[in-house]
Amino acid sequence: MRALGLDMGERRVGVAVSDPLGRVATPLKVLDARVVHEPGPLVRLIEDYEVELLVIGLPLSLDGEEGPQAARIRELGAKLAPRVGVPIEYFDERLSSAEAKRVMTDAGMSDRAKRGSIDMVAASVFLQSYLDLRNLHDEDDDQ
Repeated sequence: MRALGLDMGERRVGVAVSDPLGRVATPLKVLDARVVHEPGPLVRLIEDYEVELLVIGLPLSLDGEEGPQAARIRELGAKLAPRVGVPIEYFDERLSSAEAKRVMTDAGMSDRAKRGSIDMVAASVFLQSYLDLRNLHDEDDDQ
């Protein structure tokens, strides 16, 4: 099951994709946030990569509650749902941007290089967490 992860920002949408088996997430690209209103580029990615599931990062508060930002993301997801042709799930993206920055710093990337990539790396961070959790549940079901 190939999944596409979206880190929905106000200006940019970070995109990550999993391998066909849904085991490993990889940063893919950054799209303009208008993709919510004009989803053509996103639909093309879904078709090109034969995506079966869209995982949208949900910005929860540190105590796990949904606030205004999470409500905004759910509204954007609801606008996308009828246009993308695949199921949508939401997954906690708390601290994914901070983790992405740490990973990129550890890799020796400059602040300038990080600017264009942080959103797609953050998408891969929470998509990987989603995949790990899903695969763990699948393994538990097999036993």
